[in-house]
Amino acid sequence: MLFNQGFLVRLFILLIMTLLIQGCTPSQQSIIETFNASLDGRQDVTVTDGQIQALPYSTMYLRLDNGPRILVVLGYIEQGNSKWLSQDNAMIVTHNGRLIHTLKLPYNLLEVTNLEHDPLRHTPQLRDGSQWSRDVRWQEEGRYRSAHLTSRFSLSGIENLTLAGNTLRCQVWQETVQADGLDRHWHNTFWIDSATGQVRQSEQMLGAGVFPVAMTMLKPAP
Repeated sequence: MLFNQGFLVRLFILLIMTLLIQGCTPSQQSIIETFNASLDGRQDVTVTDGQIQALPYSTMYLRLDNGPRILVVLGYIEQGNSKWLSQDNAMIVTHNGRLIHTLKLPYNLLEVTNLEHDPLRHTPQLRDGSQWSRDVRWQEEGRYRSAHLTSRFSLSGIENLTLAGNTLRCQVWQETVQADGLDRHWHNTFWIDSATGQVRQSEQMLGAGVFPVAMTMLKPAP
């Protein structure tokens, strides 16, 4: 039997809620209420350290286009790409913190080429001046757009992040991006865990200088 993607997303969310409700303690009930609030997306969601640790799933905060902060969960990993799901069938696809594809958002990232040479995939070798070029396609205000982007990375400092009760020493990398042929340039920022090389927080653009996306990995994908 074949199932469409929307059905699978709803089934996944239902399974999460079922597992949480079984033998529900007051703490677990609080998790359920927080999870429901995040799906509604009406206000910024803040999850306690205990709630994060109680959830048996990888989780992250997500903020789209400067809107309310929500909580999303990892649906599955496919070919090294993490696919994060929401109740309304939207999907965010990342690879070590890099946004590489989206579905059912107001703006959508359709394609990124040359991903194998993204310096974020080789963080131990990331250096000041590291460069990357790629072609991107995205949907902006109902129109399909494309551009060739070039990036240069620079280390801007060291910062401690406290996530899920753990303090992480992170390198803060600035990615200066230029859209060739367009009068658009911007900065993406990535917080990379010095111990693991994982991107734990990021602020990046979905398209060529449009639709900001902020992500904080509370419990990162394995």
